Amino acid sequence: MQALILNDGVLQLRNNVQMPSPQKHEVLVQVICTGICETDLQLVQGYMNYSGILGHEFVGIALDGKYAGKRVVGEINCCPETPCDACPSNRHHCSQRTVLGILNHDGAFAEYVAVPEDNLHLVPDHVENDRAVFVEPLAAAFRIPEQIQISDQQNIIVLGDGRLGYLISQVLLQHSTHVTVVGKHPEKLTRFSKQGINTALLSKLTPSPHADIVVDCTGSSTGFPLAMQLVRPQGTVILKTTIADQQTLSLASVVIDEVKVIGSRCGPFKNAINALSADEIEVSSMITSRFGLSQAEEAFQVAMQKDQHKVLIDVLKSNT
Repeated sequence: MQALILNDGVLQLRNNVQMPSPQKHEVLVQVICTGICETDLQLVQGYMNYSGILGHEFVGIALDGKYAGKRVVGEINCCPETPCDACPSNRHHCSQRTVLGILNHDGAFAEYVAVPEDNLHLVPDHVENDRAVFVEPLAAAFRIPEQIQISDQQNIIVLGDGRLGYLISQVLLQHSTHVTVVGKHPEKLTRFSKQGINTALLSKLTPSPHADIVVDCTGSSTGFPLAMQLVRPQGTVILKTTIADQQTLSLASVVIDEVKVIGSRCGPFKNAINALSADEIEVSSMITSRFGLSQAEEAFQVAMQKDQHKVLIDVLKSNT
């Protein structure tokens, strides 16, 4: 099969890659469409020291199992056939987990991917592939209201005008009308404004410690220091950024101001699917470029450009 492989920091499209061999608890999925996200870009830069087939945002067709012939999306944390104490209710933190396209498990930038059947979720018929491919990152956005209680009176700042920031700000707007997105790019912030979300240009921002909640999804080592300048004493900082760069942090203000710092990762797929099914979250305008799998290397180069939001790879279309 054809697949995009990362090896020692080098991306290469290969045409004669061996098909996945699903384990007993896994299902073979024919990939329809995948999305490139910031984590993929960071993996190329050395994050996690990963080697293998990249890709974890996907929609495909299950070829066997209880969803055979149906369109599915898949959670990325894969528990072994013999589960640990955290499985299956908390597979995100299974001590033996692998992670699709990130940790010891080949991903979805390929014609086929093997996924544990318990990870799969049906896609409603009326949710198009272009929207279904956003389930995984949207679920990550829904993780935040799972972790903390949010009231309409709370002042929330989202740092980052990229892909995840767009999803997170829409989810948080369902809980509070006081959401502001801080970003570097006026043209990207326009997309937020169209959804009724307040925006602020970073270059014109005068930091002050006033926000109840600050979410860092900048994808930059500068995000957390800025969050600490914006959060009020006894406020909460939510960290979504994972990067390859080394970070040097001063934590004195966390202690002095008694700030809660919460790491936030994967989230509930059901919530994301329901929100897309009900058309509560806008995602289509995020798609700025698309390529076939045979153009996957070029797709990554485009995804690194500052004017891009979501770059899709149409796997099935490019091979039919």
